[in-house]
Amino acid sequence: MRLKATAGLRPALWNSPRARSALIQGLLAAAVLAFALWVVHNTVTNLERLNVNSGFRFLWQPAGFAINQTLIPYSESSSYAAAFIVSLLNTLVLSAAGIVFATVLGFAVGLGRLSSNWLIARLAAVYVETLRNIPLLLQIFFWYFAILRPLPGPRQSIPFLGGMVLLNNRGLYLPSPQFQPGFAIVALAAAVGVAAAILLGRWAARRQRLTGVRPAVLWPALAFAVGLPLAAFLATGLPLRWEFPALAGFNLQGGIAVIPEFVAMLLALSLYIAAFIAEIVRAGILAVAPGQVEAARALGLPRSRIYRLVVIPQALRVIVPPLTNQYVNLVKASSLAAAIAYPDIMLVFAGTVLNQTGQALEVMTITMAVYLFISLAVSLLMNWYNRATAIAER
Repeated sequence: MRLKATAGLRPALWNSPRARSALIQGLLAAAVLAFALWVVHNTVTNLERLNVNSGFRFLWQPAGFAINQTLIPYSESSSYAAAFIVSLLNTLVLSAAGIVFATVLGFAVGLGRLSSNWLIARLAAVYVETLRNIPLLLQIFFWYFAILRPLPGPRQSIPFLGGMVLLNNRGLYLPSPQFQPGFAIVALAAAVGVAAAILLGRWAARRQRLTGVRPAVLWPALAFAVGLPLAAFLATGLPLRWEFPALAGFNLQGGIAVIPEFVAMLLALSLYIAAFIAEIVRAGILAVAPGQVEAARALGLPRSRIYRLVVIPQALRVIVPPLTNQYVNLVKASSLAAAIAYPDIMLVFAGTVLNQTGQALEVMTITMAVYLFISLAVSLLMNWYNRATAIAER
């Protein structure tokens, strides 16, 4: 009797979808782990056979080379780890600036494609169809070699904003903020003001869910976010000065110098990705049912409030997922900066450091892990934003 019960139990477990799924997933995980261990063992064995040094001790050796854009202190005597951090920061700054500019420009062009003005709509269409059909690397070369390199020297710099911003073949020179004593109080007031504005907005949203009426909190929120730091700025005696670039000898001194490689990459990445974002925005807005807009017009809402309160919140459900893909593509495409010698992680770490140390496995593993981490971080942030702004269905 006991043997019969046991024999009848096995088919029951195998017929269970949950047990069968767990068994298959376990076998697949074991196969993947075994393959990974085989690859690691094979790699280590081949490195030992070829007498190739392995490990990450090389990161603490002196780099011996300079980097022309550093956001933290760095010199030729710094370690390879410091060179890695400098190049990583350069990659992050380029990616973050590209995302901001591409988003702003993409939304503007996307709205322009839907404009009732014939000229604006056609210009936006020409922009999208032209920029997204030209290879990105070619656009990078165009901005760097055809536009920025032929610019005049520092003595003939092209002025912008009344001479506060200068452009020449050595880069873009911007005013540099000089923080005076007391600016920490202004920064603290700004943080408190922004936090108060956020809490006020959440309170208004909660009141709207409970009562169906949203309190008017726009001006109080602006008073907290802008008025509080402005009052602190005036009370502390304007603790901020600006240093402007000026010609001294054969070069410009003062201000913030942005190398031409960064300018070319920022222009190429922003303009290229903005063309795709524009189409995403256009598709998202067109996905909103026309009846929603007609109902808002019937209530007497102006065009600006229709877009802000009715169209954009619903369009974001369609816009955000593909927008995340474009942000990730921008981060990965920033690796093309090595083609014009911008000191990002591809040129400095996966290029110069690899050539000097010969640690190909370690260097390329770190480089791939960095791009993977940045892309996953962008995806997680956008997924969180997508869930936070999702419209609750009833």
